[in-house]
Amino acid sequence: MARYRGPLVKLCRRYDSEPLFANQKCSKIKKQYPSGEHGLAKKRAKVSEYGIQLKEKQKLKFIYGVLEKQFRNYYKKASAKSGVTGELLIELLESRLDNVVFRLGLAPTRRAARQLVNHGHVTVNGQKVDIASYNVVAGETIQIRERSRKMQLIHDSVQNVTDTSLLPWLSLDKANLAGTLTDKPVRSEIPEKVNEQLIVELYSK
Repeated sequence: MARYRGPLVKLCRRYDSEPLFANQKCSKIKKQYPSGEHGLAKKRAKVSEYGIQLKEKQKLKFIYGVLEKQFRNYYKKASAKSGVTGELLIELLESRLDNVVFRLGLAPTRRAARQLVNHGHVTVNGQKVDIASYNVVAGETIQIRERSRKMQLIHDSVQNVTDTSLLPWLSLDKANLAGTLTDKPVRSEIPEKVNEQLIVELYSK
């Protein structure tokens, strides 16, 4: 599947955001011109309501690494469920296998987590799963395959995990490079700074 391969730091300025990816350095100085080669020649135009909504959608897509068609499918699933659509949307994205691997600390970034999954280094309940968008449900155990447990990237990443860095619905067994989704993700405890209501308004037009 195609994915964004451009410069990551530029995204911080585009979305006026904290780093969207782990280990990413972003300037804390708000510059008065847009990002890009010709940014100095441009002035920041007033953003329309649609532009603000679109910006939030694009930000959420980049955070979880999904493209438009897949993102729209997540929105349709969320809107078909009972509950607050925006919150359900983020909870669905949070349940992706690549994201859970990242949240457990088995990989330093979501991109690295996706690569681990796609290359067959991860199992779910003992069965190899190489689909990054696989929906992890409560009670399922994610583990690094036996033959992949010598990878230094994984060990370096796990060493940085602390009890406070793990989200409430996750448990991690560092010794066995395994983790469990103990409950479904809850929007109020997901740290991503996104106004999901703007995304709902955008798709509702």
